[in-house]
Amino acid sequence: MAFSLVIIYKIQKRFIPTLIVTGLIFTNFPAFCQPEKANKYGLLIVEDRQALKNAIAADSSMTMVDIKKIIPGIQLELKYCSTANFMKQRLYPPGLSTTYLRLPAAVALKKVQAALQIKGLGLKIWDAYRPYSVTEKMWEPVKDDRYAADPKFGSGHNRGIAVDLTIIDIYSRKELDMGTHFDHFSDTAHSDFKNLPATVLQNRALLRNLMEENGFKVLDTEWWHFYLPDSKKYALLNLSFKQLKN
Repeated sequence: MAFSLVIIYKIQKRFIPTLIVTGLIFTNFPAFCQPEKANKYGLLIVEDRQALKNAIAADSSMTMVDIKKIIPGIQLELKYCSTANFMKQRLYPPGLSTTYLRLPAAVALKKVQAALQIKGLGLKIWDAYRPYSVTEKMWEPVKDDRYAADPKFGSGHNRGIAVDLTIIDIYSRKELDMGTHFDHFSDTAHSDFKNLPATVLQNRALLRNLMEENGFKVLDTEWWHFYLPDSKKYALLNLSFKQLKN
């Protein structure tokens, strides 16, 4: 692919390239991790581990962190490692024992966990980083951007700054009652839905308040989905979990 023009301009004390490629303009990739070409939606996806390493060398906030290493004791039940999900199929390796987030998201989540532990509670993660190719698969049976990310735009999960989670009692390991299960595609799962028992509303409020106090935003249609707001700062990734581990 030929680049017809490269313009370098300064934003917030950082130089960011604007690449005009065959009529498309891309501004969300630093030069050091620029993929070779856009996909069919015109998105630039990082699929090369070296590109990620280069990005991290230039900006440590791009680091993809092993959640279990940065938050010891956090509980994981990675739904897409099994068939117990809305797709009814394994989308991640079945033996996967951890997941990943960008460094700022992981640090913020660690603070949430610490606040909950004082109350005898903790977090359980259902999903965090998700390869872009999995987002493409998830879109096909749903095709409703209220409940699945449109691959034309990608997901916060692909950027490593979104997490699906709930609260558990750290002694019994039981989940607090949130009114619906994970990936429940109805109005009842919407974050502002109020026609629920008082205890459910209190549990949802506890999770939401702590997450928002630590910089996350909740998705309108999923009480369990939280993300960092400055998503375009982070490149879309299609790296395997094995690539992130090595």
